[in-house]
Parts: sequence; structure tokens; C-alpha cells
Amino acid sequence: MRIGFDAKRIVRNGTGLGSYGRTLVNDLSKIVGEDSELRLYAPDEGREQLRTQVREAGNIRFVYPEGRKVKWLCRMKGIVADLLRDKVDVFHGLSGELPLGIKRRGIKTVVTIHDLIFMRHPEFYNRPDTLIYAWKFRKTVKEADRIIAISECTKRDIMYYGGVPAEKIDLIYQSCSTRFKKRVPTEILQEVKERLSLPERYIVNVGTIEERKNILLAVKAIELLPKDISLVVVGRSTPYCDRVKAYVASHGLESRVRILHGVDNNDLPAVYQLAEACVYPSRYEGFGIPIIEAIQSGLPVVACTGSCLEEAGGPDCLYVSPDDSAAMAEAVKAVLKGAEGREERIRRSMEYVRRFEGTDVAGQVMAVYKRFDNTKK
Repeated sequence: MRIGFDAKRIVRNGTGLGSYGRTLVNDLSKIVGEDSELRLYAPDEGREQLRTQVREAGNIRFVYPEGRKVKWLCRMKGIVADLLRDKVDVFHGLSGELPLGIKRRGIKTVVTIHDLIFMRHPEFYNRPDTLIYAWKFRKTVKEADRIIAISECTKRDIMYYGGVPAEKIDLIYQSCSTRFKKRVPTEILQEVKERLSLPERYIVNVGTIEERKNILLAVKAIELLPKDISLVVVGRSTPYCDRVKAYVASHGLESRVRILHGVDNNDLPAVYQLAEACVYPSRYEGFGIPIIEAIQSGLPVVACTGSCLEEAGGPDCLYVSPDDSAAMAEAVKAVLKGAEGREERIRRSMEYVRRFEGTDVAGQVMAVYKRFDNTKK
């Protein structure tokens, strides 16, 4: 079987959708048969640091456009001709969309939908973007042969907003890399700590610093925590970040809140492992990969209710309202070093997230592809 993938995010996105695609392809390459091939259709070579995270294997091949000026519309239409030329059996849209016209050309399709935040919370988007995303979503779910939802929450949203029957959707949790489980050597921990000027004791948050992710709740919680506890925020800046910095300055928290942009992906395991806990106050997520990364790193997690974070973190993380900074502070106190039951909480959480690791998820995705293989016989 020859399987094609939209690899734009694989070569361009360091986290989120990019991480999902790289991990899935790597795990699939280990379990597909010798007669199978995974073709990654990317608009360009992207970032070398990301592209090289895809393992070198005989059954993986990157495919780039030849002589086409690659804009979004051109890419999503032109790729169909490439798929036909390469005799692709199944095409998997890894980031919620499919090439235009693919259904008419008879190519079987699978699409992974990660979240419908733009429909659940349109207030976090400008209206033109919301309308475009909604149009793409409705067109995609209509044309896809199978839909993969990465959480029960996302599955419910697809059914509600897209009118999609449950039998067309496969619930397959997002596969996660296990690199955060590896202990970072002490000398590297110390080097990263000094280079990034990390505090002696801190809680950590990883993710884009945007309004939906609600990091201001954790900043307010810091005011209620012991004064030797700091907050380290790692993520890409948006205009919301200016609001966070303004609050930090006006409340005299500059020495206790450290905001880091552009942290090297290779430094993230150390940043997690030097922390005492992870806070993830997002109002809505499709899944919540940083929660799993933190648990794999040996951290307890405090997150928020309202979306799928309980699915990602499991019953031994603590969850609070996304508007209750006092509750977040109390939950953090309950998981700091020395807190009763902390180590057992971490152990049970690490056991829980094993379901998202390795080839088990890839095997479930492969079973979706094989549905089409069986229909040919």
C-alpha cells in the first residue's frame, strides 16, 4: 500500500500539528509491511531541524513540487496530480484539510481533525478567518472517506458542527514522542539552567502565548504561591503576550515570571525536568500534548476544565476552573516537591499516558487505512 501525507506541518511546525505528523509517520514506518511506502508531500524542504526528526527509512520518502509556485490553493490543487502520478492508494490529511478535487479523482482519503476551536470559541479569531476555517471544515468532512478525531471532545464537536455520523469517525488519540521520558544528564541540566537563566524553583508552561491558552491565570496564581516559586513560560509570542507582560510589570512580578521565546526544541526536556510542576490553564484544546510531555518528564500537572484536558492528563492530574486563580494556586501547592502523595500521583499519571505512546496509536491508524485495502479485494 502506498500512503500519501500532507507534510507541510511536518517540515514547518515545531510543535502541535508538526509533532503529531512526525511522530505518527515515524511509528507507522516501523509497522507497515515491506511492500508499503509512506510519501510525505511538502511544499518545500522547510526547516532542517524538523525535517530530520523524521527517521531515515527505506519506506519513507519526501516529495516536493517540481517547478510550481506553491501558494496554498496551488498546493492543495496541484498535489492531486502528484498523487495520481505516484499511484497513491490512500491520502491522509494530517491537519484537518484535504486537497481540492481529490474525491472526484477516486483517491481514498483520511483526515485527522484536532480541534474545532474556531467554531467553539470564535471570539479568539477574526471573523474572515473563522468563515474560511468553517468552510474548509465542512468541505473536508463531506469529502473524507474516514475522519480521525484525536479526542472524545473533538469527536463530539465534529458530529455537532459538521453533522457527521458517529460511524464515519474513528477516535484515535494523538501519538506522542517518548523523548521526554529520557533523563537528561546532570551536566546538561545545569548548562541549560544557566544559559536560560532558569530560577531555582519554578513551575512551567509550554505553548503559544495566546488568549485562549489563558496563561494570565497562572501568573495571577503565582502571586498566591510561596515567594520562592517562579513561573517559566515557554512559547511563541502573540499580542496577548503584551497583556501578560503588562500585568507582570504592574504587579511587581518581574523577578518571578520568566517568559522565553525561541527555546530550542532540544532544550525542552531539560526545561521540563528542572521544574517542579506543569501548569496548563488553557480554556480549550483539541488534546493537550504539553501535558503528556510534562508527565513523561516526571512532573505533576495542574490544568483546566472545559475541554479535553482530562482525557490527556488522566485522573491523577488536578483540574480547576479557567477563571479561578485561587484554585489554581491551591492545586499547585498540592503538587510541589514535598507535598503528600506527589510521587504516587506522578507514577500513576505516567502509567496513564503510556496509552498515547509508540506504535499502538500507529497500529490503530493503519487499521483505518486497511479498510480501503480490504474494499479492493
